[in-house]
Amino acid sequence: MKQYLFFDLDGTVTDSKTGIIRSVQHALAHFNVSRADEDLLYFIGPPLRDSFGKIFDGDTAKAELAVKKYREYYTVTGIFENALYDGIADLLAALRGAGRVVSLATSKPEPFALRILEHFGIAGLFDHVAGAELTGPRNSKSSVLRHACGLCDVDDMQQCLMVGDRKYDVLGAHAVGMSCAGVLYGYGSRRELEEAGAECLCDDVPSLRRMLLA
Repeated sequence: MKQYLFFDLDGTVTDSKTGIIRSVQHALAHFNVSRADEDLLYFIGPPLRDSFGKIFDGDTAKAELAVKKYREYYTVTGIFENALYDGIADLLAALRGAGRVVSLATSKPEPFALRILEHFGIAGLFDHVAGAELTGPRNSKSSVLRHACGLCDVDDMQQCLMVGDRKYDVLGAHAVGMSCAGVLYGYGSRRELEEAGAECLCDDVPSLRRMLLA
């Protein structure tokens, strides 16, 4: 029974694949680069600059321009090509009702994360919202989690649990000394989460609810 719960956004709270992939395709079109949608799923989770860096072989100037082009589409349209996972809002409300401290911890830029939560009417279900900076050093999952722990005034990492769908969530949680529950309804595979060392795995939102409220 962990007191402080930190939820990832993409692939954990919302199904955001459509908006993210269309935004990536918009950016790649500027460079006349063609990729199948299924080959771009790795963009969901890590910082954008890292993902574009893989396509452009570490060319930081191209990666930065690609991020700019991505946001041209994402900030207007892609951000809302998104949906809440069934049952997630009820789970967040139940956790708050049980006295748990519930925070969002996402590598998505914080202003975008706030817009998404407000769009779906669930901003009030989080005690704190921690995201990456649009420009600045806070962009990895570990740096976001350190920021989130500061907002919560955490003094015992054993009372903390990260909930996410990718290895970045697991590795980021472990880097700051907390455990991680992996969810299999998102974008990471069972193998990915197991190899990263997730302490437990949940097949769907009902099983996550049973685990968190047991």
